[in-house]
Amino acid sequence: MASLFGAMFAPRPERVAAELVRVCRPGGRIVMGNWTPEGFVGQMFKIIGKHVPPPALMPSPLLWGDEATVRERLSEGVAELTLTKRRYPFYYPFPPSEVVEHFRAYYGPMNRAFNALDEAGQEALRGDLEQL
Repeated sequence: MASLFGAMFAPRPERVAAELVRVCRPGGRIVMGNWTPEGFVGQMFKIIGKHVPPPALMPSPLLWGDEATVRERLSEGVAELTLTKRRYPFYYPFPPSEVVEHFRAYYGPMNRAFNALDEAGQEALRGDLEQL
C-alpha cells in the first residue's frame, strides 16, 4: 500500500489509518510520502496561516509528517513502524515571484488564501511567500 502526498488530505485521518492497516496484507508494508511541518510546504502553510486561518473542520495534513502523530494513528495493527525523513526538493525554472504565482494558480490552499484577502492582504502574503 502506497500513498504519495494523497492520503494525508482525507478529512478523517483516524479512518485513513484504519483503512491502510485493514487493506495491507499480513507482512506487507504501508509506505507514505507526507509533508512535514518543518519542510517547504509546511512552512508555506505556516505563512498562509498567519494571513488566513486554516479550515476549522479538517486536521492539518502536515500532521501525517509528525512522528508522534503517525505513531498514534498507526498504533493498532502495525507490528513495526519505521519513519524516515527525507528532503523532497522543489526546483522551479523561474524566480520566487513566479513560484508564488504558480502555486496561486494551481494549488488550492494558496488559491483560497489569496481569494480570501483584500489587495493589501494579498501583497503581504505574496511578500512573505516570496521570502520563503
